[in-house]
Amino acid sequence: MRKSIIAVTVASAVTLLAAACGSAGTPSSSSSSTTGTGGTTTGKFLGCMVTDTGGIDDKSFNASSWQGMQQAQATDPSKISVKFLQSTSAADYASNISAFLGEKCGIVVTVGFLMAQATQTAAKSNSSAKFAIVDFPKFPQTNIDSLVFNTVQDGFLGGYLAAGMTKTGKVATFGGQKLPTVTIYMDGFWDGVQYYNSQHHKNVTVLGWNEKTQSGEFTNSFTNLTLGQTISQTFISEGADIIFPVAGGVGLGAAKAVQNADNAAGSQKINMMWVDTDGCISAPQYCKYFITSVEKGIQTAVKTSVTDAANGTFKGGAYIGTLANGGVSLAPYHDFASKIPASLQTEINTIKQDIISGKIVPVTKSPVQ
Repeated sequence: MRKSIIAVTVASAVTLLAAACGSAGTPSSSSSSTTGTGGTTTGKFLGCMVTDTGGIDDKSFNASSWQGMQQAQATDPSKISVKFLQSTSAADYASNISAFLGEKCGIVVTVGFLMAQATQTAAKSNSSAKFAIVDFPKFPQTNIDSLVFNTVQDGFLGGYLAAGMTKTGKVATFGGQKLPTVTIYMDGFWDGVQYYNSQHHKNVTVLGWNEKTQSGEFTNSFTNLTLGQTISQTFISEGADIIFPVAGGVGLGAAKAVQNADNAAGSQKINMMWVDTDGCISAPQYCKYFITSVEKGIQTAVKTSVTDAANGTFKGGAYIGTLANGGVSLAPYHDFASKIPASLQTEINTIKQDIISGKIVPVTKSPVQ
């Protein structure tokens, strides 16, 4: 099984620029980085990350996590160095973690709900080692920092916005896999549409998911763009004019379907929302179709875990990103800033504050912590 391991140092101006701009290209090896005794770059704290199968440049949670690693390094490049191992299948999770434990990394960051078992097993067997995991609720072990995000909140805002922007009265969402970290977004999106309907006496329909029955459409992949394109084409043929894929890089397939539909129509009639990151930054070629992105602040959470470990203040436990602490949010509207009615933007801002205050509690059957 092919794996790539790459050490990155701040000496690479290109890498730093990419991190500062929020891009997620695969980093290059640096000849100035020397691995010494104990697996640390000489005189440096070594932060290590294991990707999920989506890969380092998935335009989503793996890419965001790597950006957080790079941002941690940038806080003190003389002290902190970071690297990653890429998983090409679930069989790589445990061996990649083990490889980094062999290098005595100061912290091992694992990415994704599916890496929970391998992370917990390693943490139990290596109680003095430090771990962080993105997108999995709190473990009993104190040497794991669980980074989770209450994305039902910003998913709710996204659903409300989609309902307010649709011209056909149909919007759609689909997931990469039926995991709590996926369906929590879809729950929020569905519930936001229902709230819009109740406030405006409309009947906007959600294709692809039902929060009450927990049933919907899934590609069962975070890498197969063709499946994302096929599902989206089906939604479009059924009348949906706004699509929200919760499927990592598979969302690029959805974007291609949207682009093709608009090109065929000769005008921009179908649009979409991106997930996890600001799509206009991670997939700028499709920015014109993104009404917004339903984001979670993975970069900041990962950066904090790594810097805490480097500074000796790591405590483990759980971080929960919310609208209140900025851990989840809607991205800027970019090209749609002048297309979204001012009244709808005001409603979104009001609903955001109502969620923060507890006046509105979005519904989800997915665990947050």
